[in-house]
Amino acid sequence: MYALDYIDPGTPASEASAAPVTLDIDGRAVSVPAGTSVMRAAAELGSQIPKLCATGSLQAFGSCRLCLVEIEGRKGYPASCTTAVSEGMKVRTTSPKLEQLRRGVVELYLSDHPQDCSSTAGQQRCELHAVAETLGIQQSRYSLPACDHAGDGRGRLAASQTHASAAADLSNPYFAFDPAACIVCSRCVRACDEIQGTFALTIAGRGFAAKVAASQDDPFIASECVSCGACVEACPTTALTEKTVLALGLPERAVATTCAYCGVGCSFKAEVKGEQVIRMVPNRAGHANHGHACVKGRFAYGYATHSDRITRPMIRAKISDPWREVSWDEAIAYAAAEFKRIQARYGRDAVGGITSSRCTNEETFLVQKLVRAAFGNNNVDTCARVCHSPTGYGLKHTLGESAGTQEFDSVMAADVIVVIGANPTEGHPVFASHMKRRLRQGAKLIVIDPREIALVRSPHITADFHLQLLPGTNVAVINALAHVVVTEGLAKDEYVRERCEDDSWQKWRDFVSDPKNSPEAMQAVTGVPAEWVRGAARLYATANNSAIYYGLGVTEHSQGTTMVMGIANLAMATGNLGRKGVGVNPLRGQNNVQGSCDMGSFPHEFSGYRHVSDAAVRALFESAWHVPLQSEPGLRIPNMFEAALDGSFKALYIQGEDLAQSDPNTHHVNAALTAMECVIVQDLFLNETAKFAHVFFPGSSFLEKHGTFTNAERRISRVRQVMQPLAQLQDWEVTVRFANALGYPMQYSHPSEIMAEIAALTPTFAGVTYEKLDQLGSIQWPCNAAAPHGTPTMHIGQFVRGKGKFYVTEYVPTRERTTNRFPLLLTTGRILSQYNVGAQTRRTPNLMWHDEDQLEVHPHDANVRGISTGDWVGIASRAGETVLRALVTERIQPGVVYTTFHFPESGANIVTTDNSDWATNCPEYKVTAVQVIRVNQPLEWQRRYREITEKQTRIKRGTDISA
Repeated sequence: MYALDYIDPGTPASEASAAPVTLDIDGRAVSVPAGTSVMRAAAELGSQIPKLCATGSLQAFGSCRLCLVEIEGRKGYPASCTTAVSEGMKVRTTSPKLEQLRRGVVELYLSDHPQDCSSTAGQQRCELHAVAETLGIQQSRYSLPACDHAGDGRGRLAASQTHASAAADLSNPYFAFDPAACIVCSRCVRACDEIQGTFALTIAGRGFAAKVAASQDDPFIASECVSCGACVEACPTTALTEKTVLALGLPERAVATTCAYCGVGCSFKAEVKGEQVIRMVPNRAGHANHGHACVKGRFAYGYATHSDRITRPMIRAKISDPWREVSWDEAIAYAAAEFKRIQARYGRDAVGGITSSRCTNEETFLVQKLVRAAFGNNNVDTCARVCHSPTGYGLKHTLGESAGTQEFDSVMAADVIVVIGANPTEGHPVFASHMKRRLRQGAKLIVIDPREIALVRSPHITADFHLQLLPGTNVAVINALAHVVVTEGLAKDEYVRERCEDDSWQKWRDFVSDPKNSPEAMQAVTGVPAEWVRGAARLYATANNSAIYYGLGVTEHSQGTTMVMGIANLAMATGNLGRKGVGVNPLRGQNNVQGSCDMGSFPHEFSGYRHVSDAAVRALFESAWHVPLQSEPGLRIPNMFEAALDGSFKALYIQGEDLAQSDPNTHHVNAALTAMECVIVQDLFLNETAKFAHVFFPGSSFLEKHGTFTNAERRISRVRQVMQPLAQLQDWEVTVRFANALGYPMQYSHPSEIMAEIAALTPTFAGVTYEKLDQLGSIQWPCNAAAPHGTPTMHIGQFVRGKGKFYVTEYVPTRERTTNRFPLLLTTGRILSQYNVGAQTRRTPNLMWHDEDQLEVHPHDANVRGISTGDWVGIASRAGETVLRALVTERIQPGVVYTTFHFPESGANIVTTDNSDWATNCPEYKVTAVQVIRVNQPLEWQRRYREITEKQTRIKRGTDISA
């Protein structure tokens, strides 16, 4: 079922640049681009030709025979969905003969279709019944006694000769499949193929026995279906229906907003009845997702109203005390008094704040403003510290801007796609579907990853090269690729001369040309055969358009920044920057991690990535904020922890981050948090960090607020309030109250006023307003006088810094190496159904797919240790130890193990160490030397996790508490 306000044009749009064609439809003239179907041309005139198998998101199929038309000068009755327009064509969409043909087809469909399907789906709209109503059909002739030689001998079709008795598949937690209502139009199958690219559905059987089947006729939950919901939306009947619609009925209104999961930033229509979200429908006008979604964005929004939500502020004097519910006024007054006390005793720099990559740009901007203007220091940081801080540093220094270069749609112009240290099908699934579409069209694929991710081998896609390197050797591989490019004469010398610094080019060229960087010399280091590296380098360098997409497998290393610079070096040397189909593209992990960086969340930068030591920039902010600002960078997150343990850092305001679960070396983090005298956590739930907190400010979900998010392609999109905040206040309102209680005045009545301040102080956002966002749908920064509608492609003509700068990227082996004691390397990642630390997805039915973190072990390493799938295994490193269940698989190479980090009781970050990137302190999550052994049970703290958590999060419920 489509969105409430969607009018289906029937077939996809033709290229807008195609020559216009004028035709006559039912006596009215219309001009459309060449290649447009007659059906879509009619829709342009507001005429809906009856259809069942056709829809605007799928290629024309022409099977239902309902959309027949008459065309002057042509014989027969062609299908309007598969017939392209031509100049001067005259079309009739209605006539007695066409109505007769359509009535016959509809009656045949109705003969094997439940008459009450609309009511069984909570009054959902059924396109078949809608067409029947339009044609005035109330009952099918073919199900009456007049039907000869059928069924029970009296002319009626027996139940066994229809699909009425087919059992419904209710296995999926989010949607139901009722084969009795299925008309085998193939729209669901085609949506799975063309939009999602999973190819999980098929039409099994022939003739009357034909039916939709998932995988090998499995239940949906056990099949290859990834629950993206494309099939549900494409279904024209009630065969595939959201369970919320079945239970609650149709929604009444729709609100356009932006997803709060990964960095793709999908646009959605939240469809609501009263204050209750009935379903989330991907917005077809969404520039990032074009009407597609994943299981998280479309279905896993129930966390917003989960019973675990904390909706009242709480305080406690000691972390061993139970929480006490209080009013907003008391909680904010208590927090402000504590911060004032601590600063008076320990000094101005004894406090700090952490901004959230899950909150809006406006909320993040206010938190860093609070720290700089109200706290009086620069002790502010964000979760990008532990994920993409090397991206900001590396791209800023080489290209001049701390963000990706392309829009997502650029991938459709790429001839070669390189995926480094990313797993798009799991972490960024909607963009992955877009990428897979281009790969099925013939683009070549290079994957550089220690693990065999799904893209390496999936339906109709096989990577041309999979460079399965050892963890920690990224820089060695990028240097070897560059060596081939330079020494084999594959560099674009003219491009480099025109657009890059000659001195840096000469130094870098000489460096990578050194035989020590050759694929042959590096093979022993990386574990990648030299001929594969040479083949991949030639493929990348010789294609017309080559694009690099990378993830945390690049940045979360001791040489994360070096690798980002190496990627930029390679792209510059081959001329793959500054146009569509190319670029350097970081795949950001959280919904607003790009925005949190843009808003000045790092301790050394104001919004727009301008250093705090720049007197002119500082004067601009001082004039706007009416306070003097510090010129020295503040503490990064790791520095805050060290200072806390030293006794000089005593208070921390944490908005929407769970440091105790997400940061490495959990024991170290917990000790630092315990050493603080006042920790404020602002979040939806009592997370792991809240166990060490003294004040809890309940947060608001994306459904409860206004604002903006900025996705991985620099796209700024509106977040619109769908329901009232469960805790009465939006997150930005809490920060405003806290600032005022500290004595620093903040006065805003709406987030649009905060955006106006951001635009006034941030050159890349200078042209951004809520009015323009509403008009354009979204904007990619920079948006200013030179680019009033935004900038889809960066660095056209010249780089932001002027001339591109090459950096020498010497490979330096990580300190984290295997030994006899720790002979394996642990690396980490994500899985499709869960998100980040799991605070949201663990409170949804997504648990049906993934309810615990597992350790992937290669069969060789498992055999040596006597490990089988499902066994408990202990993982020990020099930082700590934990226990997980084993999954024996060849996806991982011998000598390497892999796990996710979505469940706090798994303790994955107890094992990871405090090694970090040399430039940004981004932790080296991707390389940890470990030993793995078979054990009988989890550790004691894991067995007692629930008990310990309940003790640490006790709440003393108050009465007569109000805001």
